[in-house]
Amino acid sequence: QIHDPPIVLYRWGDAATDDRRALAVVGSRRTTLYGQETARRLAFQLAELGFTVVSGLARGIDTAAHQGALQGRGTTLAVVGAGVDVIYPAENAGLAREIRAAGALVSEFPLGTPPLQHNFPRRNRLIAGLGQGVLVVEAALNSGSLITARLATECGREVFAIPGSIHSPQSRGCHALIKQGAKLVETAQDILDELGWGTSAVAPG
Repeated sequence: QIHDPPIVLYRWGDAATDDRRALAVVGSRRTTLYGQETARRLAFQLAELGFTVVSGLARGIDTAAHQGALQGRGTTLAVVGAGVDVIYPAENAGLAREIRAAGALVSEFPLGTPPLQHNFPRRNRLIAGLGQGVLVVEAALNSGSLITARLATECGREVFAIPGSIHSPQSRGCHALIKQGAKLVETAQDILDELGWGTSAVAPG
């Protein structure tokens, strides 16, 4: 259902996932404490509600999103810009092991492929297509997360964004998305409402 779908996907992981109830959570590598805490909290809420949390194993928001999903005892998919046997960044090796036990690493690149820069825009279209929508937690105006949001729109997925301080450069990308029609999100309930999937007891904070 996406433009230029991959011929094959490599997957390394043991847990079965319900990709029909999945949401991508993405954002900047250079993030604030607010962004990290928000990504972790939202991913935790989504995991508790039975969502598969999709992200990219990158530093910053991606790392926090995977951590939140794991803390919520949920399933998470890490779509990587290398072979699934090449962990990047290296400091996420332990996190990758946890993800494989509660979801999977996913890639269209053959085993042994290094994390080359041009792999990551291709990776982003898979993140955009694997769920019902994309939640951008924190992003500057030049962030690759905005590319992921655009790709999500192009393949008919919902786009959600977290507001932040008007003084923070890391929030300007999210504010731009909201101005363009992205759903403003404060809790996972906002996502459920937009997707029409009923109600749940999700408290803010």
